[in-house]
Amino acid sequence: MQQAPILKLQEDDNKEIDLLSLVGTLIDHKLLISVVAGAFMAAGAAYAVLSTPVYRANALVQVEAKKNDVLGFSDISSMLGQESPSVTEIELIKSRSVLGKAIDNLQLDIEIEPHFFPLIGEFVSRRFNPDNPGDVAAPWFGMSRFSWGGEALSVSRLEVPGALVGETLTLVAGENGNYSLLDEDDNILAKSRVGEPFEDGEIKINVEKLSANPGARFSVTRQPRMATIIEYQKALDVFERGKDSGILSLALEDVDSDRAIRTLNEIIKLYVRQNIERTSAEAAASLDFLKEQLPQVRKDLERAEKSLNQYQIRSKSIDISLETKAILDQIVALDSSISTLKLQRAEMDRKFTGQHPAYRALMMQISELTAKQNSLVKKVEGLPATQQELFSLTRDVQVGNEIYTQLLNKSQELDVMRAGTVGNVHLIDEADVDLSKPVKPQKALIVLAMTLLGAFVAIAIVLVRKALNRGLETPEAIEQLGLSVYASIPYSPLQKSEEERRARSRTNGDKTVHLLALNHPTDLAVEALRSLRTSLHFATLEAKNNRLMISGPSPAVGKTFVSVNLAAVIAQAGRRVLLIDVDMRKGYVHKMLGVRAENGLSDVLSKRCSLDKAINATEINGFDFISRGQIPPNPSELLMRANFAEMLDEVSKNYDLVILDTPPLLAVTDAAIVGRQSGTNLIVARFGLNPAREIELTIRRFSQNGIELKGAIFNGVEKRASAYGYGDYGYYHYDYKSDNA
Repeated sequence: MQQAPILKLQEDDNKEIDLLSLVGTLIDHKLLISVVAGAFMAAGAAYAVLSTPVYRANALVQVEAKKNDVLGFSDISSMLGQESPSVTEIELIKSRSVLGKAIDNLQLDIEIEPHFFPLIGEFVSRRFNPDNPGDVAAPWFGMSRFSWGGEALSVSRLEVPGALVGETLTLVAGENGNYSLLDEDDNILAKSRVGEPFEDGEIKINVEKLSANPGARFSVTRQPRMATIIEYQKALDVFERGKDSGILSLALEDVDSDRAIRTLNEIIKLYVRQNIERTSAEAAASLDFLKEQLPQVRKDLERAEKSLNQYQIRSKSIDISLETKAILDQIVALDSSISTLKLQRAEMDRKFTGQHPAYRALMMQISELTAKQNSLVKKVEGLPATQQELFSLTRDVQVGNEIYTQLLNKSQELDVMRAGTVGNVHLIDEADVDLSKPVKPQKALIVLAMTLLGAFVAIAIVLVRKALNRGLETPEAIEQLGLSVYASIPYSPLQKSEEERRARSRTNGDKTVHLLALNHPTDLAVEALRSLRTSLHFATLEAKNNRLMISGPSPAVGKTFVSVNLAAVIAQAGRRVLLIDVDMRKGYVHKMLGVRAENGLSDVLSKRCSLDKAINATEINGFDFISRGQIPPNPSELLMRANFAEMLDEVSKNYDLVILDTPPLLAVTDAAIVGRQSGTNLIVARFGLNPAREIELTIRRFSQNGIELKGAIFNGVEKRASAYGYGDYGYYHYDYKSDNA
């Protein structure tokens, strides 16, 4: 139970190390990330500069709340709290009846696009400044089929068969205003001149204007009308500025600023005209209804007046009392209101069902007024019969007169409204465009987004490469496989310089020795080899012989580099060392030491030369070596001969240490043969190259052959931030040498 906190702490440490390793990996590849992010930033900047600017045309209209019509519908609607009329007007603006008419008037379903030179053509065309209106830029490099600036094409009519609707046709400019219309297979569909309509069957075209170099090409497409309407419904942006303000803002984006202005103004003009026509039509319909009602109301009024006069003559009663007259005035006002509401109900019967909220609200008003009327009528029931009759007749006359006068006034108002052609929509600001600030592309945003995208892609590449590359990067990882690490040798840029010099010397026939330990003795890699020399001194004390085999799991791990330079630093310490290049297939120790490969190991084992003749002295006192010799057809068989063991016994007597540089074990079996003859066996693992599985397999292979690996040498260790904090193997981060070196 007491170990739980410790385990938890270790888990937290591992998470912290993993995070530091991840950050370190990104720091190690900062150059790659910077280059990729810079490339994406440059691409984004190029796109922002070369892409076609998009302009936004804006306009303002005002939608006034509708005044009460003759039947008072607006009052009832306001009582119900219906939504703002602007919502309805927005949908009307974007309706097919408005946009379709605008598209037809401006021929917006005919798309025209000049052919520009790829990538830069459109940019060059936009930068063209003509000396005179109508000038056309001269074609670059004689490529007259492209547009380079100043080109213009206006087509007022284009009708094509149904099969060609939506298909891109090509219009080719000719001499003196001539042109040809081609299909996608370059078949001629029409040939004519500017201003001369062309008709041939279902092909009809009329070009009003054409300014271009002869040979210039334009893409011309007759789009389906419905598709164009839907496209403009999406492109047109209409919204209300402020809640219930009645101010509608209209906006339309287009690469052609003039076309955007023309289109938006046309849409507004058609919408305003439609609003006026709709208002006039409503007034006309209400006027017709009133004209149907006026004759009947007039007859009822005349009948009521006649009945009143006859009764007054017959009963010799001229007037009613003041109290009764007051009640009469109230009842007449209620009768007038009820009659008006009933007229509204008659009109609403033509528009709404009985369940409509406005209709139900109207019926509720009629019920309330009728109840008030009935309560007043009861007050006059106690009057004498003469007064009651006179009251009733007078009431009919006054109510009829009120209704008739009201309807007559309303009919005159509607007649004026119908003739005045004034709607409730008014244009405030016509469409206009700010040419100095295109809405697209947003250059700064594009460059920033592309830079971030590039950084993201580069980071993804780095992390994927790290995930796919399972090469070990810490000595600690090798030790976890059960193999001691005797030295960590840092990567040396000077060694790469030595290899380049060696390649040049081969071409020039130079036989200079290219040893890092000899030419750059203060290099950090050489210091690491000196540390290895010290470790080996104690490791070989209990070995069965003085032979050291150095191998590796795979090629390119640097085992020859380690073998040769290790032999050099051991010899510099005063011991006699013999280095044998056992890699008879691809060994190149002789190249590093500036001698020929002939008379080497393969020649000794094949008895083509003696051992004494095969041993070569070097510039370093006490350091001798045997080259690989001529490349034999059977290297493994030569190593299995008895004379190989005899040769090793003989040289072991004459040297303090014999180093055997062997081929990689996982490639060939030579190292397993040589390892049985060696007292100490080491392998070289390369930083970031050899995965754990390779090293495990190498250990297993040696073990299967009865060979014990003493340890490993970790070569080519690079200074990386991702390796920070791993054990005590970071000493090579420091440079410790004489100031006079």
